[in-house]
Amino acid sequence: MSAPEYVFTSVEERRELERLQAIERECDPASRRRLGATGLGAGWRCLEVGPGAGSLLMWMGEIVGPSGRVTGLDLSTKFLPPHRPAQIEVREGDIRTEALTPASFDLIHARYVLIHLPDYQAALDRMLAAVKPGGWLVLEEPDFSASRGIEGTPAQLTAMERINRAIHRMYENRGMDPALGRKLLPLLQTRGLRDLSMEHGAPVSSGGSGMAAIMAMSAVQLRERYLATGLVGEEDLRLYGEMAADPNSRAIYYATVAVAGQKAASE
Repeated sequence: MSAPEYVFTSVEERRELERLQAIERECDPASRRRLGATGLGAGWRCLEVGPGAGSLLMWMGEIVGPSGRVTGLDLSTKFLPPHRPAQIEVREGDIRTEALTPASFDLIHARYVLIHLPDYQAALDRMLAAVKPGGWLVLEEPDFSASRGIEGTPAQLTAMERINRAIHRMYENRGMDPALGRKLLPLLQTRGLRDLSMEHGAPVSSGGSGMAAIMAMSAVQLRERYLATGLVGEEDLRLYGEMAADPNSRAIYYATVAVAGQKAASE
């Protein structure tokens, strides 16, 4: 099985690191709360799929301590901190094909990973097989169907609507689901997880906010992909960036759906 081309693979590395770090600043507080709710503690064995720039990986390492183990698995590990405590292991590989010991992790977490995989169900099955009976799976994925402009100039709002359509088309052209987050709960229900919880967060973000900045960065990095859909032009991209910087604008850039579930102890 060949690895899919990650949407951001070809972008300039410095900009990609800045984007990953911006996502961490915006999203880590909620992710830490969700992971903490599982009871994550000293001695746990954890797997972080797609650790990006490594902030959650390092945080989980602090929580599990020297008696625990946190493994970070990513297609590329170039953005991870070079100096890590002994309890953190980094592996470069694909979650769908990497050799993982069955039933070996107390907690597996992935944020914004499955949306990049056309065969995300295979990746999900691999993760679930690696969770111990009684262990936890925590997934966070976007739902771009929630995206919409709320306040802005008519031209800005029109541009955002077009960019949102282009984002959908870009993912669909690659065999991916731009609203994957909405499917997480039934995906885990059908796999028998228990104590399921779900959050659907669609914050209204002003221009200049962290979320607006992230999406503006993505639009710059994915400019050619957006244009290739045929749904937007250069002026739409300019106005989208203008709206993302305008403190008087308001928009929902996307929703994050988070689902946590526990593997049955009898398995």
